[in-house]
Amino acid sequence: MAETQLTPVVPSAPSAADLATDELSTSGATRASDLNVRTLVQGVVGSVAILVGSLGAGGDLIHDPVLGNGPFSWIRYGHGQQLAQAVLYIGVGLLVWAWVRLGRDIMARRIAARGVLLTGLAWIVPMIISPPTFTRDVFSYLGQGELSLRGLDPYSLGPGVLGDAIATNVHPFWQTTPAPYGPVFILLAKGVVAITGEHLIVGVIAMRLVLLVGLALLVLALPGLVRHLGGRLSVALWLMVANPMTVIHLVGGPHNDLLMVGLMAMGVLLVLNRRHVAGIALVTIAMAIKATAVVALPFLVWIWAGRLEGTPQRRFVRAAAASIGVFAVVFLACTAAARVNLGWIGALGAPMMIVNWVNLPTGAGQLAHTVVSWFGEESEQPFDQMFRFIGIVALVIIVGVQWWKSRAGGAEAAKRAGIVLLAVAILAPPTLPWYLTWGLALFGATPWRRSWMAFTAGLVVLILLVYYPTGEEAMYSLGHMIVVALAAILAGVSMLKVDPLGLRAARPAPVTLSGDVHSVPPLVVPEPEPEPAQHQVTG
Repeated sequence: MAETQLTPVVPSAPSAADLATDELSTSGATRASDLNVRTLVQGVVGSVAILVGSLGAGGDLIHDPVLGNGPFSWIRYGHGQQLAQAVLYIGVGLLVWAWVRLGRDIMARRIAARGVLLTGLAWIVPMIISPPTFTRDVFSYLGQGELSLRGLDPYSLGPGVLGDAIATNVHPFWQTTPAPYGPVFILLAKGVVAITGEHLIVGVIAMRLVLLVGLALLVLALPGLVRHLGGRLSVALWLMVANPMTVIHLVGGPHNDLLMVGLMAMGVLLVLNRRHVAGIALVTIAMAIKATAVVALPFLVWIWAGRLEGTPQRRFVRAAAASIGVFAVVFLACTAAARVNLGWIGALGAPMMIVNWVNLPTGAGQLAHTVVSWFGEESEQPFDQMFRFIGIVALVIIVGVQWWKSRAGGAEAAKRAGIVLLAVAILAPPTLPWYLTWGLALFGATPWRRSWMAFTAGLVVLILLVYYPTGEEAMYSLGHMIVVALAAILAGVSMLKVDPLGLRAARPAPVTLSGDVHSVPPLVVPEPEPEPAQHQVTG
C-alpha cells in the first residue's frame, strides 16, 4: 500500500502566497487582482438587503421587544411584511448574482484567492446581526441549551416543556422533539443560554458567534487541504466561504453544521499532515457536535495505516485500534464534560420525520405515489419508505466501495471521504439545503471542472430557496419553485457562458482550472469556439 509522500503542512493562518497565487494559463495575461470591488459591493448590498428584509420576513421573534410595538412594527404585518419579503428576495438575487460573477472571475483568473476570501467574508459580516433567515433552528438550539442548564435531559424532552420565551419561538416541529445533537454542542448551547438568558436577540447573535469558530477553522484548513488534494484555493473558497449557502443558511440561519464542518476539515488536514492523534480527536469533537462527522473517521484510518510499517493487514489493525482508542477517550471526555448521557444516539432518528422531495429517494417515492394516484387513491407513506430503503442500500454500497478504494491512504482517502459525505447528504433522509456543504469542505479542495462549477451554481440556487424566509416549506409551491428553477438554470448557464442574456459586448477568453498553489506551470490547451472545452489540468 505505497503512498505518495507529501510535505507535512502545519495548519496556520493562510499565507499571502496561499491566498494570492492564481497561476495564469493564458499567455500574456496579467496577474489576477486581489479584489473585484464591484462584485464585493454588490454582494454586500445583497446581504444588507437580506438583513433589512429579515426584520419583517425572517424567522423573527413571536414577541419582538424591538419591532413589536415600536414605530417600525408595520414591517412585520400586512403590506409592510410583503415589502420586507420583497427586499429580502432582492437581496438574495443580488448575492447570488455576485457569487456567479465571482465564479466567472475565478475561471477567467481575474481574481486571486485572497480576493475570494475577502469578498466572502464581507458578504458574511451583515448576517452576523441578522434575525434568523430561512429557519428557526437557532431557537431550538437555545431551548436545548436551556433544558441542560435547568438540569433537564435534552435527549428525552423537547424545548416545549420550558414554557418561556425561548420555547415560544421554537418551531412547532421541534417543540416536543429531543435534541439529535452531540454532547459538545449541548454544552456550548448551555453556555450561551447561561450568559444570555431569555434575551433572544442577544442569544441568537451569541450562538452565531460561537458557530463562526467553524468558519475560522475552515478558512485555516482549506489552503492545506488544497495542497494535499490538488485543487485550487480560489475555487474551494468560492464553494465554502462565498457560497450563498454559507452566507444565508450556515451563518444567517445559523446552523451548527458550520462548526461541525470546520472541525472536521481541520481534523482531516491534521491527519494528512501526519498529526494523526490530534486529527482524529478533532473529528471526534466534530462528531460530538453533529453525528455526520463520524463518516470521515474510517477514511482517516486508511491514511494512518498507510504511514505504518508491516503487512497491509497488520498496518490496518494497528491504525484502527489506535483510532478507536483516541475516539473512545475523546468522546467519553466530551460526554462527561457536558454531563449528559448517550440518549442523543437514539434521538438521531428524529430528523427523519422531515419528509420532502429535496431528499432524492423521498422525492422519487413522492413522484411514484403521484403517478400511481392517477389510477386510484393510495397512501404516500409506503412509497416514501420503499424508496428511502433503496436509497439507504445504495448509500451503504457507495460507502463500502469508496472506503475500500481508499485503502492506499493519503489524499485519495480524504477525497473519497468528501464523496461519501455528499452521498450521505443526498441519499440519507432528510436532505436540507446546507447539508451539501458537508462534502464540499473536502471534495471542494480537489481539482474541479468548469462544468462542475456550473452544475453546483445551479444546484445551490435551486435548493437555496426551498424554504420561505420564515423557515416554512416552499418546495411545494409550484409558482415559487418555477421561478427558483428558472433562476437556477440561468445561474448554471452563466457559469459556462459569460453574459448569456447578451448584456455585455465582449467575452473573456476561456481558461482551465489548474492548481492555485502548485509550482508547476499548467498546460495550455487550445479550446474551440464558440463554447469553451472542459479541460481539467491539475498542474
